[in-house]
Amino acid sequence: MNNLKILYPFLFFLILVGCNSPEEKNSSDTISDKKKESQTAAPRTVSKEFKDYWFNGKAEVTSYLLMQERYGEIRQGTAVNIFVTEDFLPDEQVKANNASEENVSVLKLNQMKNFNTGIYPYSIMSSTFSPISNTGHPIKVSNGVQEWCGQVYMQLNNRDNFEIESHSYFEGEADQTLSLPKTWLENELWNLIRINPEELPTGDVMIIPSFEYLRLKHKEIKEHNAFASLKQGDSITIYTLNYPDLQRQLMLFFNSTFPYEIEKWEEVNAADQNDTLRLKTTATKMKRMISPYWNKNRNEFTRLRDSLGL
Repeated sequence: MNNLKILYPFLFFLILVGCNSPEEKNSSDTISDKKKESQTAAPRTVSKEFKDYWFNGKAEVTSYLLMQERYGEIRQGTAVNIFVTEDFLPDEQVKANNASEENVSVLKLNQMKNFNTGIYPYSIMSSTFSPISNTGHPIKVSNGVQEWCGQVYMQLNNRDNFEIESHSYFEGEADQTLSLPKTWLENELWNLIRINPEELPTGDVMIIPSFEYLRLKHKEIKEHNAFASLKQGDSITIYTLNYPDLQRQLMLFFNSTFPYEIEKWEEVNAADQNDTLRLKTTATKMKRMISPYWNKNRNEFTRLRDSLGL
């Protein structure tokens, strides 16, 4: 009995030390630090060349001849990429009407696609707002698809997590609200090319496919494993993204020197259930202009559409 009395304090000490193991504490801190580090955006150095091109009060507008796969056939149409910088409100996550030190400067891509499927037309628009001063993920991404059957809309807001809302007229999709951990977004790759191609992810990556793809193919909104590669040429660099489980490939062709204009893209997806062929969507540059297009809204400027081949 006396021996047990002597052992009690020693046993209590062992239990106390075991519950507060320095190794466990360090492991927890390391995981927490890594999680915090992955969500922290690093400052980005912006060159004078970049400022001269992107902060000149104008937008870069490029038209493309679009050959779009839909319902197992290729449809001819047009695509337009509009890149422009603007001031963004970080909390409301909309364009700022007034200058303020609180505003965030973003590079915005509005991508428009128009094509017909038989008797009825498709209109698709995707918007991505990427911060310029740091390497963080886009502040906001949205996509809308309109056709005679109905419309769908999807929006991501970058807050503590990726907060996503999706609205659809299809059964099984309807209205969804979800929160996802931050990861790469296919939609942001286009802006990264224009800001700094060296920041493009390569190798094995976890990435959320483009919002357009998710809605057109009725896929669950989640990240997928992909393999990314960058092949730089003297004049054209090719960025390739492959999703093995989705049987999806995206290839972006852009100029190897600043301002890294996107000249073409190709997209191949798994064949639909009733099709045997994997058809390729392509978009090839037609015309490009630098213009404050928002001031060209009078009838007299309709001729400018001709200069874009639209």
